[in-house]
Amino acid sequence: MRATSIAPFLSVRRGTLAVDFYVRAFGAKEVFRIENEKGELVARLSVDGAEFWLSDESPRHGNFSPETLKGATARMVLTVADPATVFDQALAAGATSVHPVSKQHGFLMGRLADPFGHHWEIVKPLGDDGQ
Repeated sequence: MRATSIAPFLSVRRGTLAVDFYVRAFGAKEVFRIENEKGELVARLSVDGAEFWLSDESPRHGNFSPETLKGATARMVLTVADPATVFDQALAAGATSVHPVSKQHGFLMGRLADPFGHHWEIVKPLGDDGQ
């Protein structure tokens, strides 16, 4: 029996470009992909085993991108060993810094916006000694 899990499912415009961005920004691996004749896709990606899905927005099914909504209803939290390196890699891939990596609330944390309107907090929990 498989363990219970929850995987975010992002709605974006320009799904093919989004997959390319997440591969460059976070080192994501494409696990599954299906495209229709219009080039609209659904993809499952994995960042070191942490999976998420994305697809082109589909208003007829109630799936809207942050670009359409002029904001998102959720943020993504990506926990990694080295937030500064991943943060810089995402910026180089086209993300925008919202808040640089710094120590906050027991975490080493930075927040960025991807080119598709989703906000990502790149974090590492700090130990009791602040390290």
